[in-house]
Amino acid sequence: MRAAPSWALLALALPALALPAGRLALLPHGRERGDAELEPADDARSAALELSTALRFYGAAVRSLYVTTNGIIAVNEPSSEEKYLGQFPVSFGAIAPFMADLDTTDGRGNVYYREDSSSDVLQLASDYIKRGFPETTFDPSSVVVVTWKLVAPYRAREDHALEEKRNTFQAVLASSDSSSYAIFLYPEDSLQFYSTYSKNDDGKIPAMVGFSQASTNYYFWEKPGSYNVIANDEDSIRNLHKSSNAGKQGVWVFEIGSSSDSIVPAKISDVLESLESNEQDQEMTSKPFMSDYGSTEIRQQYVTSSTDSTEEDQHHVTYSVPQLAAEDFLTSYQDVTGTPSTESFYSHQDFPTAKAPPRQFQVQQFPPQQPQVIDVEEFDETGIVFRYHTDVQQTCANNRHQCSVHAICKDYPNGFCCSCIAGYKGNGRQCVAEGSPQRVNGKVKGRIFVGNNPVPVTFENTDLHSYVVMNQGRAYTAISTIPETLGYSLLPLASIGGIIGWMFAVEQQGYKNGFSVTGGEFTRQTEVTFLGNNEKLVIKQKFSGIDEHGHLTISTEMEGRIPEIPSGASVHIEPYTELYHTSSSVITSSSTREYTVTEPERDGVASTYTGAYQWRQTISFDECIHDDSHHAASATQQLSVDSVFVLYNRDEQILRYAMSNSIGPISDGSADINRNPCYTGTHNCDTNAICRPGTGNRFFCECSVGFRGDGNVCYDIDECSEQPALCGSNAVCNNQPGTYRCECVEGYQFAADGQTCVEVEKTKCQREREVALGSGGTFFPREIRVGHFIPQCDEHGNYLPTQCHSSSGYCWCVDRDGNEIDGTKSGPGVRPPCLSTAAPPVVIGPSVRPDTVPLPPGTHLLFAQSGKIEHVPLEGNNMKKNSAKALLHIPDKVVIGVAYDCTDKMVYWTDISGPSISRASLHGGEPTTIIKTDLGSPEGIAVDHLGRNIFWTDSQLDRIEVARLDGRQRRILFDTGLVNPRAIVVDPMRGNLYWTDWNREDPKIETSYMDGTNRRILVKDDLGLPNGLTFDPYSSMLCWVDAGTKRVECMNPNQLSRRKIVEGIQYPFSVTSYGKNLYYTDWRRDAVVAVDRTISIEKDNFQPHKRSRLYGITTAFAQCPGGHNYCTVNNGGCTHLCLATPGGRSCRCPDNTVGVDCIERN
Repeated sequence: MRAAPSWALLALALPALALPAGRLALLPHGRERGDAELEPADDARSAALELSTALRFYGAAVRSLYVTTNGIIAVNEPSSEEKYLGQFPVSFGAIAPFMADLDTTDGRGNVYYREDSSSDVLQLASDYIKRGFPETTFDPSSVVVVTWKLVAPYRAREDHALEEKRNTFQAVLASSDSSSYAIFLYPEDSLQFYSTYSKNDDGKIPAMVGFSQASTNYYFWEKPGSYNVIANDEDSIRNLHKSSNAGKQGVWVFEIGSSSDSIVPAKISDVLESLESNEQDQEMTSKPFMSDYGSTEIRQQYVTSSTDSTEEDQHHVTYSVPQLAAEDFLTSYQDVTGTPSTESFYSHQDFPTAKAPPRQFQVQQFPPQQPQVIDVEEFDETGIVFRYHTDVQQTCANNRHQCSVHAICKDYPNGFCCSCIAGYKGNGRQCVAEGSPQRVNGKVKGRIFVGNNPVPVTFENTDLHSYVVMNQGRAYTAISTIPETLGYSLLPLASIGGIIGWMFAVEQQGYKNGFSVTGGEFTRQTEVTFLGNNEKLVIKQKFSGIDEHGHLTISTEMEGRIPEIPSGASVHIEPYTELYHTSSSVITSSSTREYTVTEPERDGVASTYTGAYQWRQTISFDECIHDDSHHAASATQQLSVDSVFVLYNRDEQILRYAMSNSIGPISDGSADINRNPCYTGTHNCDTNAICRPGTGNRFFCECSVGFRGDGNVCYDIDECSEQPALCGSNAVCNNQPGTYRCECVEGYQFAADGQTCVEVEKTKCQREREVALGSGGTFFPREIRVGHFIPQCDEHGNYLPTQCHSSSGYCWCVDRDGNEIDGTKSGPGVRPPCLSTAAPPVVIGPSVRPDTVPLPPGTHLLFAQSGKIEHVPLEGNNMKKNSAKALLHIPDKVVIGVAYDCTDKMVYWTDISGPSISRASLHGGEPTTIIKTDLGSPEGIAVDHLGRNIFWTDSQLDRIEVARLDGRQRRILFDTGLVNPRAIVVDPMRGNLYWTDWNREDPKIETSYMDGTNRRILVKDDLGLPNGLTFDPYSSMLCWVDAGTKRVECMNPNQLSRRKIVEGIQYPFSVTSYGKNLYYTDWRRDAVVAVDRTISIEKDNFQPHKRSRLYGITTAFAQCPGGHNYCTVNNGGCTHLCLATPGGRSCRCPDNTVGVDCIERN
């Protein structure tokens, strides 16, 4: 796409659009606008609303819609609400601005709808769409307006507080002949409830916001459609009215159909209101405020300006402060815990390409999802890259993935180093396009005493957002929700955001800014000492590199005492310089800074005073020690900072810093080189251009990679038009701002080179299915014989792990070759809990390192989600969902069972795709496979932290085994009387072992001593599909979850009396315990559910942002439970395996120990 000329872009920053200012207003609606109205009901739906212009939805044309009471617009006739509420996607296809059990009976709200082609409504819809997609030329010919006004929640029980609450929201669907957009509008305070009670059980179900494509029916097989979830928990729903993806609170815009078959969100960040007009007279020195949304540039016009253009040595341009638009201080109401960034909501992915020839490396070939789009997933979740050392020579051959895709890797005698290619800046591990604007997002927490106040101001999870105009070295930083009691007193500490200015400071020749040195991966510790009363403040910051959205991530902690600055005061900071000394992966600097405080006027007089503080900081980072050229930059560099602007807005509670930065030699400022416009930011280069300094004040502008022009104005290069064969045959080229991406057409996938599209080969499942359908693969299927079984395949052509007979209703599990697994056949209406052995497809391109992120102190839940293990910290009995993140990425594995060794802080897991058993240290490091032979389908796993052994079940080989923690000394405990063993837990202090077998003909829970003796059935009656099992060492309770009976139950193994904890749950898989709570994973809810077993009610649930099946779950205790057994000391005196029993132990030899000096004894 072409970037608009600067004069047109300027208009975008001015209030030209005919949109309501201030509070968000809905589009006109009601009977006076000719709206139809749904009849008052709990589950009403309209007749088909025939459309004059077809709605484009997931690439298909929709010619009629159905409006329902329950906050959805269906694209096919919807089923009754009990069949879809609480589930997503829905089979009939829907647009869901607020899907919940709503009720308009007895005058409890109205639902209005109409199709409209009046010019005023078309213009309003078009204006909203152009806010979210500034470059679109979309001109709607028809608009569907649906308004839910003051609607009530379904009254399922006596909840008087909920009954009084009402919600108002609106969906606008705008269509032209070629494309369609959806606009969701949520006025301020219009959402008063965020979940409703279910008619099927006693629990609450959060509302759902998203899009769902209709399912496709293939005779006796239904293929679910694509879907996109925008918000599905109370925190996300609560933030809808104050968040946005289109630059105005409460406005959400999506392209829902065009030539693409996916949902594309707008990506304009949330905005802040302008500063008060009485703040416009403060003086600052600056270039115009700019922002870059993709390829859209927004310039804020100045009120006044004064400069002498005739003087060549003039290097400061003084302007009156403009009205700061939010684009200058990019902030967002994104809540990492509840409301992920807009881009992370969607399954649509971008193919990372570059203007330089892509540097590819060999990866595994995999079947595609269609259309085939490649991207790097969830890079931000891993945190900082953990570095480790081994005895193996590190070379580019096995470490190319550690370099950026925009870097080259070079081997040296003792290792390798990465270097950014021409047109990119960074340290090689992280590279960004030269001259491109940058964004930084993060969180801030603090505990700060202000003045003599004995009570500290505490805050956490506060948003920090920064925007950097890179070719000017100007950084804008905003920190939100800082209370007024603290905000004004933090004004002197501009360097909280100044570290970002150092990272992207304009570089003088031969000198490097912070990003070129560190790649945005470093820690910074700063001590501030205020002169006078000697108050001290410690600031700790951690930069974790670039996430998958191209944004840098930062976390900040502040603790200490600072002088009080009175409310309403202003602070002025003069330009300053600071010396940075670099030595062996450490950068240090110190300086003394002054600031002037102007207090609020009293009796017409405003008093001023000057304060000062000493600033000492240490920056630690990893550098490549093998390449001497990395040390070519001077060990001492001077950072020059000017045009410093600080402001606290008490109404918004937002703290703002802005400053211009350049880095170069130690100088008093008189040298000519320091006056070059490239270094002072006074050039006129385009935002997507690089300023190249010449001699004296001369310079020239050069467009960044992917753009073309004279440097003053740069246009995006449309590679797809200029090079039609760029993506090769059987591929589609899509132009992007500054880049492009290739997608294979349907039926094709990328080859191992990541560029060539080759025909997808049919799998065994696909071939058998074609034969069963009698189609031969290409012709219309012949008549299907009644009672004939047709194999079901997933989108990659693998056998679905659960196969069902369409006529009889029987279902069973199959292995990867499609063979039925014994003991899994279930009667009609019951689906067995089958596990897929097919690993998720491997991403082509730079991948996430398979290292663990060091786990913070405290107790955590660890759970498996296919190719990764995530953690949720526990605070008391509550899940700290805000702090949940990925612990370990293993993208080509299917992780099932998870166990934890509290002694060595190690996590163990089973992988059925390998199959294998592996472990990794939670202190950080690379995972190690400890067992990879003689395994079938390892599922449950347990750790005996006292005897230092692991136990696991294998449902394919039908046996239970034990081994040492390193995988040596394996011994089979049981290989008879097992059909589908799954969960396994240990009670090391009492020497007992427990496991489940979900054999459909005879499900049971068994127990034995840990040496395999005294085996017996513990529970066999009233079981269905006992999937998960946990033993609480503190209460001695054995608890399990059953996907057949849909219950959570507990018992004391010594008393044999069972207690039902909760009933009517959906499809539990695994369970663990901590304190009074049980935590289980649920396949239908894609969630971790917390249950208070003492009062038998569900307390909470956690859904990862990326929805998929959750498998094993365990508790990572901060401290090991107290106690010991006879194997604790000196391995119990055993030569090999020491296996505990009640009141004793058995010494056992591993299997196949011929010639090994091993002694067995009890």
